Amino acid sequence: TYPEWHIVNAYADYATVIGSFDPHDFGYLTSIGAFWSSTCALSKVSGEHGGFQGPIKQTIYTIGVSFTAELLLKAAYEETVGRLFTLLRGEGRSPLDDLSARQAADYAVFLQQVPWYEWDFTRSAAELDAAATDVLRDRERRIALGLEYRAKAGYAALIKAAVAAIGEDQLRLRAVVTGLSVEALAALPEVAVIETLPEGVVIEAPRYRAFTRLAERIAAEGGSFVEIAGNDDILFTIITFQPVAEGAIHSFPRQGNPGYRHLILLPVTDLADALRALPDGALEHIYDY
Repeated sequence: TYPEWHIVNAYADYATVIGSFDPHDFGYLTSIGAFWSSTCALSKVSGEHGGFQGPIKQTIYTIGVSFTAELLLKAAYEETVGRLFTLLRGEGRSPLDDLSARQAADYAVFLQQVPWYEWDFTRSAAELDAAATDVLRDRERRIALGLEYRAKAGYAALIKAAVAAIGEDQLRLRAVVTGLSVEALAALPEVAVIETLPEGVVIEAPRYRAFTRLAERIAAEGGSFVEIAGNDDILFTIITFQPVAEGAIHSFPRQGNPGYRHLILLPVTDLADALRALPDGALEHIYDY
C-alpha cells in the first residue's frame, strides 16, 4: 500500500509548507517524481515476491496518474495566478491563507486513518465563504480553493458510490504474535484475540496508522510477529537526518520537514527486532496489505 501512502505523505508535506509559506513554495514536480521513483523501486524488488499482480499494478498506476494530474494542475495555477496574488498581497498572510493551511493540516491527519473521499469538501468550501474578507488575496483564495473543494466533493461522491457498490476495504487485519501472553494482547487497545495456534496467538487489529502504533507497542513490550495479514514480508518507512539508511530500498528528502524518508523491506519475523533497534521517533509508518 505504499504508493497510496506516498500521496498521504505528500498532502502532509504540502500542509507543512503552506503552514509557513505559500502554495507556490511547494515542490509539486518533486513530489510527483518521488511518487514514481519510489513506485519503480518497489516494482524492482517485487519480482522476488511474485511481482505486481495485474489488478494491483493497474490500481497503483491509476492513482499515480490521478495524483500527477492533480499536482500538475495545482502547480500550473499556484505558480502563475496564485503567485501573482501573493505578490499583490505582500509579506503578510491573509485570513484565508491561514484557514486553508489549517484545513490542509486537518486533511493530512484525517487521511492517516480514513479514505480521502470521506472528507467533507463541501464544508471546507463553506468555511472559506464564511471566513473570507474583502482583501484581494482572500477573494482569490475563496474562488480558487472553493472551486477545487467543490470539484473534489463531486468526485468524492462518485468514488464513494463506486466503493459502496464493490465493497470498502477491510478496516482490520489479523496477525500472528509470539512473546506476549493472551492476556497482555487482549489488553491492548482495539485488539481482539482470535485463537491460539502452535505458531503463536492470532489477533485482529485495526489497520493503517493505528496498526503502526500498535506494532510499536507490541515490539516494545517484547512481542514478535510471525505473519501479518497472511504475508511473510513487510514494508515500513523511517525518517532520519542521513540521506541513506541500512537496508533501505529507496530514500528521498522530505518537503517542509528536515530529514529523509527511507523505505525498508524485511521479513515479518524481523520486524519487531528492527522496531526495537530504531531510535525514538524514527518510525514513520508500517504498510499493511
